[in-house]
Amino acid sequence: MSDVINNREHRQKVLKELIMELHNGKSVEEVKERFGELIVGVSAAEISQMEQNLIMEGMPVTEVQRLCDVHAAVFKGSIEEIHREVAPEEREGHPMHTFKFENREIEKLINEKIRPDIEAFKNADSKNNILKLISDLNLLWDIDKHYSRKENLLFPYLEKYGVSAPPKVMWGVDDEIRAGIKDAKIALTGYTGSVDETVQKLEDVINKINEMIFKEENILFPMALETLTEDEWFTIADES
Repeated sequence: MSDVINNREHRQKVLKELIMELHNGKSVEEVKERFGELIVGVSAAEISQMEQNLIMEGMPVTEVQRLCDVHAAVFKGSIEEIHREVAPEEREGHPMHTFKFENREIEKLINEKIRPDIEAFKNADSKNNILKLISDLNLLWDIDKHYSRKENLLFPYLEKYGVSAPPKVMWGVDDEIRAGIKDAKIALTGYTGSVDETVQKLEDVINKINEMIFKEENILFPMALETLTEDEWFTIADES
């Protein structure tokens, strides 16, 4: 047992070192071999747990995200290839498939609509550009449905199994995101001419949303797939 614990602690230490090497300028190519050696025989759950531990220790999510490119390089695919139970989440109708599909749609809205409209607003804070951003935020508010289902359907099952910290933290951030969307919309509807301040509100909420997507897909979802039973997933699907 002590060997298992020591190995886990060693992998945690190396993972942190790799992230810092990326932070300090090393390329993906320079660290991917060491990362590949680190995760041989390691389950997706343990990789997720190591990343969660780093975040809980105070490492910014943006730093942990640096591993995404390394994951992709090692596995010649996307980060999902190591953070998934293939069969459940790829089946259409499975709650996990739905959660991830919604995240892709959120990213699409942000990258293809909101960000270009922010740039247009920065160049010209016209009434038309303001109205476009208000419309974007109305669409973005659909994120509330995603968060509400996560909070009211998924979190109770995790808490039932004693997994309480991540749901509590995430619920708090979900509420911050909701408040951020409302705050940005108020700034636009009552626009007073402060482009920088308005853009900052928009950027802040977008950054929080992107961080939440990362936390969901690399901490929450793998944990849920490891924890919930098939019957519980069916119940969540029925109640969604």
